[in-house]
Amino acid sequence: MKGHITLPSSRRWVRGVLLAALAAIASVALAACGSSSDSGSTNASSGGSANANASSGGGGSKGKLLWVQPLRNNPVHRVMQGGFLTECKRLGYSCEIVGSEELDMPATAPLVDAVLSKGGVKAMGVYAYDPSTYPFIARWGKDHKIVSWHIPVPEGTAQGLTATTGCVPTEYARNAAVAIGKKLGGKGTVAVTEGSFNTVENLVAKTFTDTMKAQFPNVKVLKPQVEGFDAPAAKAKAVSILQSDKSINAAFSTTGGGPVTWAGAQQASGRRLTIIGMDYVQQNLDLVKSGEVYAVVGQPLFQEGAKTADLLAKLATGGTVSYENPLPAEIITKDLVPKYEGLLQQAAAAEKS
Repeated sequence: MKGHITLPSSRRWVRGVLLAALAAIASVALAACGSSSDSGSTNASSGGSANANASSGGGGSKGKLLWVQPLRNNPVHRVMQGGFLTECKRLGYSCEIVGSEELDMPATAPLVDAVLSKGGVKAMGVYAYDPSTYPFIARWGKDHKIVSWHIPVPEGTAQGLTATTGCVPTEYARNAAVAIGKKLGGKGTVAVTEGSFNTVENLVAKTFTDTMKAQFPNVKVLKPQVEGFDAPAAKAKAVSILQSDKSINAAFSTTGGGPVTWAGAQQASGRRLTIIGMDYVQQNLDLVKSGEVYAVVGQPLFQEGAKTADLLAKLATGGTVSYENPLPAEIITKDLVPKYEGLLQQAAAAEKS
């Protein structure tokens, strides 16, 4: 992994804005990332009882790096875990994934405590998906260095948290606006939908709109509407939006179901749209490959896991790291699909090894 990057002060306000609503939008953040949970086993080498942790033996000689993530079998979470397992093993550590089947840190905590009681854990990643996780981080952080990922946690708000990594929502919102504006040749009308109205998605939608207004003044961006998380209802809502305005020739969705939503509406209406949605799950990449969707935002899921392992390995050996370690969220057009399919394949392979 590359060297550490500290966000300039002009970006730090974004982190503060996001914190206030994290508790209310934890499940929304997951929906914005991709798919619903999967109750299946995390991998073939899963150990312990049915609701215990998923383990990757790894055979590393340097000790163990631990990954703590409730709702552990969510498909998007498993991409993150694949990045962690891949990098953890490469660095010579044994690796273990711990998490309840639900988004429930109190249910996960006893599983973590059982692993920690055996000793050998050199450092741990803990998914700080909302402030209810902070007391656990404070407790475990007394004895272990802790890194979190994906959800912004402003420095100083979670006692015991040493570092964070993940992308900056305002950056990918700007990049998506530029990509659509260029594809439209600077003229047209863009519909915007969100999974729900919440701080993160609202911020992305606003940044997208502001960027388009500044750089492509002849592109009209419509007021955001909620598409929701039920696929048939979301498609129906998108079709309704298209029927209400014949000038719409593009769509931007801030949620992981957006590519399916707008591709379906496009087909149902017989219209051709320039569509950008979220996340490189295989279903969305297939839509980009087929040309039904122009691009998806590549929130760095696999990369976040790998970066977390990298940071933990440095901390485990007494090294120092920056608190904030941002990663880019690439706009994935058809030419970049093979790269991200490769990451999905690595994640799947890491689970099976």
